[in-house]
Amino acid sequence: MKTTSLIANFLRWPIILRILMIIILVTFLFGSMIHLIEPYNFPTIFDGIWWAIVTTSTVGFGDFVPTSITGRAVAILLILVGTGFVTIYFVTLSTAAVTNQNAYIEGKISYHGNQHIIIIGWNERVKETISQIKEIDPQMDIILIDETLETNPFPSNHFHFIRGKPFNDEVLIKAKAEEASTILITSDQSKDEVQADMSAVLTLLAVKGINPHIYSIIEILTFNQVKNAERAGADEIIQTNKLTSSVMINSLVSHGMSNALSQMLDQLRGSKLTYLEITFDLVGKTFGECSRLLLQEKKLLIGIKRGGQTMVNPDFNIEIEKQDKLLVIKD
Repeated sequence: MKTTSLIANFLRWPIILRILMIIILVTFLFGSMIHLIEPYNFPTIFDGIWWAIVTTSTVGFGDFVPTSITGRAVAILLILVGTGFVTIYFVTLSTAAVTNQNAYIEGKISYHGNQHIIIIGWNERVKETISQIKEIDPQMDIILIDETLETNPFPSNHFHFIRGKPFNDEVLIKAKAEEASTILITSDQSKDEVQADMSAVLTLLAVKGINPHIYSIIEILTFNQVKNAERAGADEIIQTNKLTSSVMINSLVSHGMSNALSQMLDQLRGSKLTYLEITFDLVGKTFGECSRLLLQEKKLLIGIKRGGQTMVNPDFNIEIEKQDKLLVIKD
């Protein structure tokens, strides 16, 4: 009964481990046999095992050679049995490596890190976003989840692609969403605006269910879905259509403004536009005084974040409070 159980457990092992175990047993068995048959040519069991390894691997150094008929018969049997298992092992190993590589490229392999960034959806905006993240922090692990891509668009050490529907728990677990630091949910361009927003909110709910503490950024196209995104727990909401409309209005009122805004954004690539925490020496100072102090550090003060509201270019006499954050452009 115990023997049957051991065999059953052995058959559950991965095939590579099973073949390797058989090779080890065959090598030890034949190495011991040749030592017992020809102790004068193989003084120790280790010498016999060494000969068995060299023989099965077809290297054939010739430092240990059986001379008796029995010893040579054992050698023939070892070549027929052992070499076959070694060949099968390396073929299986190569096949497994190729299979795993193809599975990685096709987005079927789970991610095993933590504190990574998850990006949902693939489009030109996402492509540009990933490129900029890589410029800022080349070591940051980025996980892309998309159901339309067939292969990994950025195969590298710090980029992982998972193919599937982003609101499925199985896919999110593959992306290890429970240990991710940030998630960016982009709008699905293959759907109409309402459907795209509903899908994005559903994805956010699924992610928050797995990791309530993840910092979530979601792209919303319709104004009516902004509240739903807030209820779902979004930390930041990017209203793409609102931003685009603002650029269009500015271009209509001031011709050429879209080019100026585009060039400005291009120069602000990376982390040049950021919030600064208030230091003790800035509390109670006016916006104008802080602006002059920060200019000496090559930081351009353009606004204040107070609570959930950001005031851009406020009155120069407004005083800085302890809970404020300063919106700056840094060199």
